Amino acid sequence: MAVHSRYLDIASQIRERIENGEWAPGAKLPTLDAFAAEYGANRDTVGRAIGALESEGFVWAVQGRGVIVRHGTMRPRRPRGNLVKRNATAPGYSFPSASSQEVWKHHMPPTASPEPLNDPRIAKLLGVPVGTKVMRRFRVTGPESEPPFQINVSWIHPRVADIPGVASQAPGPGDWLYRIEGAGHWPISWMEIHRARMPTKNEAALLEIPTTLPVLEIVRVGTSGSDDKPVEVTEYIVASDRVETVHVLHRDENAQDPWPDDIETTDDRETAGEP
Repeated sequence: MAVHSRYLDIASQIRERIENGEWAPGAKLPTLDAFAAEYGANRDTVGRAIGALESEGFVWAVQGRGVIVRHGTMRPRRPRGNLVKRNATAPGYSFPSASSQEVWKHHMPPTASPEPLNDPRIAKLLGVPVGTKVMRRFRVTGPESEPPFQINVSWIHPRVADIPGVASQAPGPGDWLYRIEGAGHWPISWMEIHRARMPTKNEAALLEIPTTLPVLEIVRVGTSGSDDKPVEVTEYIVASDRVETVHVLHRDENAQDPWPDDIETTDDRETAGEP
């Protein structure tokens, strides 16, 4: 077999073994040296094979831990529409990608603390000067029994940050938004900005993905129903292999019926026997 395709053959065999369940998601693969001995190849060739599998999302090379099997193409994908749902079991809201009935868990302890907002983009969306000390909520969450689904960082406007419960961890997701609405900002309305980008090393580590896998960044802006000014900006970061965006397209007024009742169409003429 040609040298240049040898690594692809090894990658194919390891991929098949992963798909057949020889190594469960989260398990550590044998070392490069062990694979090299098993396949009768040099270490560099095996390294290229592992790199190919990492780019496909099957494995994750973690410094100090080795090569870890990811959920890869078996990682549950979740459609993301545009519905905000009221939680069924606790006060609060569930946003697109989540169901109002399922239980999401924290993959690391949630935090909330006042911090300077130094990101000009987020500061502008929140309506505060860059460097303003703002309440920051940080979470890494996902459905139970699944790997981390998303990182979400919420920046809360200073005028609502002191509302009781806004910085605390409540039983249901989105409970802090209920608290803001109950303090005179009902109803909060939301707008989202989506873009694809590459993850930082820290984001990749938290989501358990390779740094070569793009992420979907969703920035949500919550606006008060009482004064039409922002009360919160939340940044979601989701591995691109975990989510599909779903949008229903609507016709503009100028794209309505192009064949009004008073205009005879070709089909009408043919029905009437005209050429």
